[in-house]
Amino acid sequence: MPESESLDTIRRRLAAGRGDEPADLLLRNARVLNVLSGEIHPANVAVAEGVVVGFDGREAHTVVEADGRFLCPGLIDGHIHIESTLLSPPVFARAVAPHGTCAVVSDPHEIANVLGLTGIEYMLACSRDLPVTCYFMMPSCVPATDMATSGARLGAAEVAAMLARYPDRILGLAEVMNYPGVVNGDEDMLRKLRAARGRVIDGHAPGLTGRALDAYVTAGPGSDHECTELDEAREKLRRGLHIMIRQGSTEKNLDALIALVTPENAGRFSLVSDDRDPVDLSREGHLNALVRMAVERGVPPLRAVAMASINPARYFGLRRRGAVAPGYRADFMLINDLESFDITDVYLAGRHLDEWEFADRSCLTPPRAMRVGGELAEASLAVPAATSRIRVIGMVPGQIVTEHLTWDATVRDGLAVADPSRDLAKLAVIERHKATGNVGLGFVSGLKLRRGAIAGTVAHDAHNIIMAGVNDADMVLAARTLMVSGGGFAVVADGRVLAQVRLPVAGLMSDAPLEVVTRELAGLTAAYRQVSGGVVLAHPFMAMSFLSLEVIPALKLTDKGLFDVAAFSPVSLFV
Repeated sequence: MPESESLDTIRRRLAAGRGDEPADLLLRNARVLNVLSGEIHPANVAVAEGVVVGFDGREAHTVVEADGRFLCPGLIDGHIHIESTLLSPPVFARAVAPHGTCAVVSDPHEIANVLGLTGIEYMLACSRDLPVTCYFMMPSCVPATDMATSGARLGAAEVAAMLARYPDRILGLAEVMNYPGVVNGDEDMLRKLRAARGRVIDGHAPGLTGRALDAYVTAGPGSDHECTELDEAREKLRRGLHIMIRQGSTEKNLDALIALVTPENAGRFSLVSDDRDPVDLSREGHLNALVRMAVERGVPPLRAVAMASINPARYFGLRRRGAVAPGYRADFMLINDLESFDITDVYLAGRHLDEWEFADRSCLTPPRAMRVGGELAEASLAVPAATSRIRVIGMVPGQIVTEHLTWDATVRDGLAVADPSRDLAKLAVIERHKATGNVGLGFVSGLKLRRGAIAGTVAHDAHNIIMAGVNDADMVLAARTLMVSGGGFAVVADGRVLAQVRLPVAGLMSDAPLEVVTRELAGLTAAYRQVSGGVVLAHPFMAMSFLSLEVIPALKLTDKGLFDVAAFSPVSLFV
């Protein structure tokens, strides 16, 4: 129990547990999904001072008839980037609470790459004392590598200082993405790992195998959420990693990995979302959607729920969270059946969701982050044809990994240009933090653009301006539109802005309610369909945002140019 709790609070709970005093709440005739005992059993669940105090019938100030409904523990997302929902922390919490989410463990490296410690402090302040508990991990890779220009640099000293300053809210070191640096003993990475010794250290090692994987795990990471294939997950599981099965808006790995979960090893798995689009939050839900999907794939409901409750709680050392039992925080939901996972009521810390407020009382919008150097013009995007062959980033549907393709260039007037007939768009990344004037240029296949351009300031992890288009004039207009607004997304065609989503919080998040954000995103999607000739591509802007993430294979583009992730080195556009 937290030291901040008064002795009177503890005595009150004990009295209610003994039955000497009425409980605050009694849920009568419930069927508890008990992830501790591994069974579903009847119980009358009593709550006092926000904590479950017993399973036997007793008096209570408020009695709720469960009528045989299932009582499920609140769900915990062990790996998410709140910034990727495009929502401020209070709006995010309000959006996920009705879906049974009671806590999240977020890596704020998106805003940290833009604003450094100021961004992390913003996230901590905005999420303080929300009904949905927001824990954080200290970003390990700001910047992710030196192959992109980000807005900040955080070293081992900053890691150690923040872990010491916020011991109850920053749980450990966030996903260690620079896995080549770890394997090869990079001093900066080793200092960060040492600073987090004794705390949870999350991993991030896509495709890593064999001796390199052995070295990586030896260095300290205890989890991985980047597995895309069954054999990869099995190898990492055998080496002791906690496997986070990711099912986000663009990264969908559940179908590939769920068969690895057995009764013997189920405690070593968690369901996580990583990056969740606000439209998906509204339409499908949050972790409840992942639990439902796992059950549909044949996972027993109790096991699926455990993977989204007690398993992440144990991995992160969240004592007395993730289960319904005496002494545990009273986070739970009533559901009608275990197949549809139809939630009827949600309780957080023993109070019905309707009794909670999610008001933002504690934070101010951080400074706008938009410092582009030089005058952006069409000439900035010209690509003189050096040879007839070019490297092309090939998008993979449903994944954030890409292919490293080699194509014949389409050349006009001595310039390599986009070719919509071949689904070949020009890609550009413009540095926006330090006014360097850097512009990285390349080509991408998979965005289905037929005309115009799309652009965004969400571009993992450095979050520079990224844009794709079939003509330079529209690409320039799209970028300038975002510069003026302070960030967001834009669709442009024929010299006209068709749609725009404003993200004034560091160019990453909106300060508007969920309903406004989803409405603006619907307009953005409609505009995208206009420039893609009606082709429906799931989450095109989120997919584009990962095309600059230079720690995910195979070929990516940063403001410094093309980067071969497998070789972990820059490469030229022309072959």
